Amino acid sequence: MKHFFVTGTDTDVGKTQIASALLYKARQTGLTTAAVKPVAAGCEHDGERLLNDDALQLQAQCYPPLEYQVVNPVAFAAPIAPHIAAAEQCAELSVTQLAPQCEQVLAAGAEFALIEGAGGWRVPLNDTETLADLAVALSLPVIVVVGVRLGCINHALLTLEAVERDGLAVAGWVANVIDPDTSRLEANIAALKQRITAPCLGVVPYLSAPKPATLAPYLTLDSLI
Repeated sequence: MKHFFVTGTDTDVGKTQIASALLYKARQTGLTTAAVKPVAAGCEHDGERLLNDDALQLQAQCYPPLEYQVVNPVAFAAPIAPHIAAAEQCAELSVTQLAPQCEQVLAAGAEFALIEGAGGWRVPLNDTETLADLAVALSLPVIVVVGVRLGCINHALLTLEAVERDGLAVAGWVANVIDPDTSRLEANIAALKQRITAPCLGVVPYLSAPKPATLAPYLTLDSLI
């Protein structure tokens, strides 16, 4: 079984798009898949419950299917930092709370499973814990989604350094072009490849309407599975 934690160099770098495409690609190879978005902030009420678009995208790539509350056990309406959203609702948000919910999904035995964080590596859960602590508690290798735009080299290297300092392996990274007007695009990607020793799982060009099926050809699972 291949299980990974997905993080990004910042918020809005395409973590969910890449994670969904990796799950889609795994399904195309015949693997069973599962995903968890432990906490999501920025949800809409469907009349019965809060739903997050990122979590719905991940849920769509789970096979066998998983119930929404399994994929996204903690949801907040406001599109703000999770620890702030939790504090505003007087809700608990901790590794002790989230880890068992992730472990239950992983223990179900999916051959390829992803736990997706929120924002970047050091996003707080509470006054003392971050999502990095959740990844450490789960002891999962990490996939880093690098949002390619001006400044991405620094953000990528700092994120990778932090992951490794926390004692986790970097299973791979994806260069996801989120700014189509990035100056010296190829030079930036070459600089990332030169400096990052972990496998590059793909270079994804800017796409106006990215879908798992259109992103998947740019990605490889070879080093993961």
